[in-house]
Amino acid sequence: MRVCRKLFYCHKAKFPVIRNLILLLSSNNHFGLQVLEAPHIIPGMSSSYFNIVRLIERLHRHFLDVLRAELRRAQIGDINAVQALLLYNIGEAEVVIRDLKDRGYYYGSNVSYNIKKLTEFGYLDQERCTHDRRSVRLKLTDKGLRLCTIVHELQLHLASQVEGTDESMEKTSQTMLQIERVWEDYIRHDRPGN
Repeated sequence: MRVCRKLFYCHKAKFPVIRNLILLLSSNNHFGLQVLEAPHIIPGMSSSYFNIVRLIERLHRHFLDVLRAELRRAQIGDINAVQALLLYNIGEAEVVIRDLKDRGYYYGSNVSYNIKKLTEFGYLDQERCTHDRRSVRLKLTDKGLRLCTIVHELQLHLASQVEGTDESMEKTSQTMLQIERVWEDYIRHDRPGN
C-alpha cells in the first residue's frame, strides 16, 4: 500500500485533547505526518481548531483510500469505497433511504445513484413499505453482509494499530462530537447575530 506523506501544521495546540490527538498521530510514523509551525493561520482563529478541521477532511480521504486498498485486496471491483462505506453504515439494520440522508452521511442524488448500483450488483435489497408506498426499506443481502464483515475486520485491525489509551481516544471522540454539534447548530440556526 502506498504511503501518503502529508504535512500537518500545528501551532502550539491550546486544547489538551486536540494536542494529544496531534501528538498521537504525529508520533506514529505509520501516518507519515510532520508537525510544523503554521504562520498562515487566520487571525483570531484557534490554531487547534484550524488543524482539527483540516485533519477531519484529510482523515476522511485517507480512510476512503484504505477502503479502496482493502477492496482491491479482497478482489472486489464492482463497487467503490464510498459505496462500501454506505453498506457498512447500514450494517444488519433495515433502513429507509430518507434515514441515510437525515443522518447526514449522504446527499440526495448520490444516495439514489449508489443505492441503485448496489442493488444492481446484488449488495442491497429494496422493499416498499406496506404503510407508506413512497418509502423504500433497504436491507443488505448476504453479499452485502460479507462485505460488511470485511470492512469490520479491517476496522478492528486498524483500531489495534492506533497507539493511545482508551481515555485519550474517548477525549478525542468527545472533542469531535463537540465540533459536530457546533457545526450542526450553525446549519440549523445560522450564525448568531444574523
